Amino acid sequence: MARLQFYKDVVPVCALLAIESINVTASILFKAATLHGMSYYVYTVYSTAVSTLVLLLSLPFILHRSAGLPSFTSSLFFRIFLLAVIGLVIQLLGAQGIQYSSPTLAAAMSNLVPAFTFILAVFFRMEKAEFRSSSTQAKIIGSTASIAGALLVVLFRGPALIPASSSSPPPPTNSPLDSSSPQTKWVLGGFLLLVQYLLLPIWYIVQTQVIKEYPAKLIVVFLYNLCGTIVSAPVCLIAEPGLSAWKIKPDISLVSIVYSAFFVTCLGILIHTWGLHLKGPVFVSIFKPVSIAIAAAMSVIFLGDALYLGSVIGAVIVSVGFYAVIWGKAKEEEETKENYGLCSSEVQPQCKTPLCQNYDNAEDNNKQRNDV
Repeated sequence: MARLQFYKDVVPVCALLAIESINVTASILFKAATLHGMSYYVYTVYSTAVSTLVLLLSLPFILHRSAGLPSFTSSLFFRIFLLAVIGLVIQLLGAQGIQYSSPTLAAAMSNLVPAFTFILAVFFRMEKAEFRSSSTQAKIIGSTASIAGALLVVLFRGPALIPASSSSPPPPTNSPLDSSSPQTKWVLGGFLLLVQYLLLPIWYIVQTQVIKEYPAKLIVVFLYNLCGTIVSAPVCLIAEPGLSAWKIKPDISLVSIVYSAFFVTCLGILIHTWGLHLKGPVFVSIFKPVSIAIAAAMSVIFLGDALYLGSVIGAVIVSVGFYAVIWGKAKEEEETKENYGLCSSEVQPQCKTPLCQNYDNAEDNNKQRNDV
């Protein structure tokens, strides 16, 4: 009994904290590699290619367990290809944003995803906003606070709480904004990260449709990485024509590429899928703001970055907004479950069946979206 309780309560907490640390470490390694001259175009192609190779080696095991899956259609492949294109844009925006700013800013901006998802869902009428509902009010307030906090982080740096280390590496010389001020780079990096996390919910929507039609997640991830490699290779070669930039030395550049491919793409998917299955999406989501503290500490220790007052205040506001949106979503699901229970009860025969059907469809869609 104690072992089962340990598995259900302690292990998920440790695993999800570990995966947040893994994701932040990947950003730290990438930032360190760019400070030593690695192009983010090169990083994008090589990390995607190595991820594809890793998944290809495990493909026989995946196919062995994929009996009974629906047939693979051309429209499905087109949507996976579209996923790869959107994913390439997201990855390039994120890499350039981190290069111009810091992993701490990227970790803070990542908490905008629930707010942007809610705004896009209302805009495209995928979600009905009932303004009298406490859950909707929480999501609106949380979304507003998240965006306000993100703008504060981008536009206001404030005094340095922890000054930058004098031993930190110089910035890369191949950046097109080398002649601009650090503040301009910071703002540009912040807005690139804003666009990245605005596109991410669209990527989730397309991914949800793909998984709904073809539920073999690892096969979809493999095809996604394969298409991503095919798309990114010519695009990045054109953007980075210098052949010397594509020669990776056995230093921090190689470490960042291999680390991202193994731990973020492969291990990260497995841990998140297991955590979602065991504890649910709300439990998994509450660990996301922890990445801000991890990123700030690791950036100061390993990169010698400065920690600014604006980053701290803005990150706190974004985190509060994040938790408000997550609370609103959890409250909405709780209310929907209560309505579903009333519908299935014999005490309420006047309830109509479509309410139950809508709840089942929404719950299935949420599980499929979050499992990936």
